[in-house]
Amino acid sequence: MPTTVEERWRQFFRWGPYGLLGIALVIAGASADMLMDRTEIVTAGVLVAAALLLHLVWGRRCARLKGAEGWGPERPGTRPVLVPAAPGPASVTYYVLRTGLGSALTWLNPFFAIYACFGYFDATHLLPRRLSRAGLLVTAVTMAGSQSGGLPPASPMHWLAFGGLFALNSCLVVGFSHLDEKEAEKAAERAATIAALGRANHRLEQALAENAALQAQLLLQAREAGVADERRRLAAEIHDTIAQGLTGVVTQLQAAHATPDRERADVHLRRAADLARHSLGEARRSVRNLGPAALEHDALPEALRKTVADWAERSGVDTRFTVTGTEEPLHDEVAATLLRIAQEALSNAARHSGAARAGVTLSYMEDEITLDVRDDGRGFDPHAHPERRPDGGGFGLDGMRARAERLAGTVVVETAPGEGTAISARVPLGAP
Repeated sequence: MPTTVEERWRQFFRWGPYGLLGIALVIAGASADMLMDRTEIVTAGVLVAAALLLHLVWGRRCARLKGAEGWGPERPGTRPVLVPAAPGPASVTYYVLRTGLGSALTWLNPFFAIYACFGYFDATHLLPRRLSRAGLLVTAVTMAGSQSGGLPPASPMHWLAFGGLFALNSCLVVGFSHLDEKEAEKAAERAATIAALGRANHRLEQALAENAALQAQLLLQAREAGVADERRRLAAEIHDTIAQGLTGVVTQLQAAHATPDRERADVHLRRAADLARHSLGEARRSVRNLGPAALEHDALPEALRKTVADWAERSGVDTRFTVTGTEEPLHDEVAATLLRIAQEALSNAARHSGAARAGVTLSYMEDEITLDVRDDGRGFDPHAHPERRPDGGGFGLDGMRARAERLAGTVVVETAPGEGTAISARVPLGAP
């Protein structure tokens, strides 16, 4: 059963001509004695048979060509579509013959206009655009003749009625034809808009799929970056705790082994044991991502003061610690970073510089905090190949820079052979 407007129109175009011809035949037959003579009745019968034959031939042709190129698609469960997607010679011939038969029958009996009026419905579909208005006007002539009392008009009054009715029918068909064209244009625009929206939705789906893939890739890269960052953190902590602690232990054990004084050797052994315990504690704190033990109970200035004093006692280097500016509270990351940089700089000075004096300065400025570590040692060429630097191209200087850069800070090294070394670290007070 038809359920949509389009399907109902298909049914109308398929069976409408037969239904209208049947209604017209019944009414014309009932009025034949009043309006027609015997010759006209026979002629009308022949014309009705011709009309039926025409519709059968047209229906068979449409059934044979349904689904072929140039004809509208047929939906399942519907009759063959009798309206081509584009008018052609066959559809024009069919319309002309049907209109001619309808006009001739209406000439014989005005009630056959019931059949002829079907030309109003499919002229725009069967005829090219330049001929559709002419087809509608021909149908309007037939309808005006029927409405004015039959063709040809028998008196001036009939001619006047025919003219008025023709004008009325012409205006109606031209107006409705114009509205139909506008509606078709709107339908085409809606179809184009729907097609454009479909393409836009398809592109949007593609973009969403690409974004999902990109998001997955970014998540993978972020995970890999997090792993790499954690590896760098552990490398820095191992270098600053275990490596430096073991270096100090080895130094103290070597000093204990080299001195013949038993008391002096015991002092070095106690320092080695203290360094080992301290390094073990720092290593455990690094694994748990905790701050240095020196900052657990003291602020950065006091922690640096104790660190410098312990280092000076172990190394025998005359070292002075200075704080300038107004002390301000620091983020734990800032304090830990500066403390580790100071420890690394002092460790490098003890191992490589051969300095007799050193100085550590912590300066609080308006929007940043700086740490300066200086010594009067032998210095080195900062532009030399990393393997020729005092730290052997290891984690030392590069580790200091990496720590500072994590907090948007910088580390600058000023040195030259025989002129000592100065290391300056700058970190924003608001970091990290």
